[in-house]
Amino acid sequence: MILYFSGTGNSRWAARQLAEHLGDGDIVSVNDALRQGSVPALRSERPFVVVAPTYAWRLPRVVDAWLRDARLEGSRDVYFVLTCGGSVGNAAKHARALCRDKGLRYRGLAEVVMPENYVALYDVPDEETCKRLLDAARSQLEGLAARIAAGEPLPEARPTAKDRFRSGPVNAAFYPALVHDKAFVATDACTSCGLCAARCPLNNIALEGGRPVWKGTCTHCMACIGGCPAEAIEYGEKSKGRRRYYLKEGARA
Repeated sequence: MILYFSGTGNSRWAARQLAEHLGDGDIVSVNDALRQGSVPALRSERPFVVVAPTYAWRLPRVVDAWLRDARLEGSRDVYFVLTCGGSVGNAAKHARALCRDKGLRYRGLAEVVMPENYVALYDVPDEETCKRLLDAARSQLEGLAARIAAGEPLPEARPTAKDRFRSGPVNAAFYPALVHDKAFVATDACTSCGLCAARCPLNNIALEGGRPVWKGTCTHCMACIGGCPAEAIEYGEKSKGRRRYYLKEGARA
C-alpha cells in the first residue's frame, strides 16, 4: 500500500510511478484523509510505502502526526521515499523513530531529487531543467520499486554533521519562524475559481467575497500558490517574479 502526501504534485507523481512499477493499485491520499479529518485503519499484506516531500530536511510534521495516529495493520514493513529539491538531511533518523514508536519495521528511506517548488524561499528551475530532473527521478523510482518488490532495504548514505544539524535544530526553528500563512495574498488577477481552497490539505483556505482567505493552520505545502491557474497568489514580496510549479494529476512529465 502506498500512502502519499503532496502539495504541488511531485510526491503524488512519484507515488504513481512506484505504484505502476510495483503493480500496487492500493494508493491512499493523505491529503484527502486530512481534508476529511479521518484517521483510518489501513490494512495491507504488502509493505507500506510512504511518499512525501521533505520539509526542512524531514518528513512533514502533518504527515508524521497522521501516521502516528493511523492504524497500520497487516504488514509491519514501512519504506519511505521523500522527494526534495536537494537533500533529505538526516530524515531517516526521525522516520526510524516513528517506526519504532509504532512497532513497525523500518526498511529504509530514499531521497528523490525533483523540481524545487518552495517558492516562498527558492526559485523554481526552468522547464528544461524540470524535465531533466523528472526523467532522472523516473529512472530512480523504477530502481527503488525493484528493491521494494524484492523485499530489500533501501540504501542510505551515512548522515553528515550538516545533515544532523539541518534535520535537528534547523527543523525545530523552521516551523515557528517560517511556517505561517500571514504573507499569502490574492492579487487582482484572482478569478475566484476556488482551486486553492479545494486543494488545501488542511482546509485552511476559505473564499470570502470571492477571494481566498488563509485561516492560520498552513503547512506551507505550496498547493495554493503553485497551482493557481491565474498565478494570482503571492507570498509577500518573496514569490514575486518567481516561476510557479504544479505537476498536475496524471501528468507523464
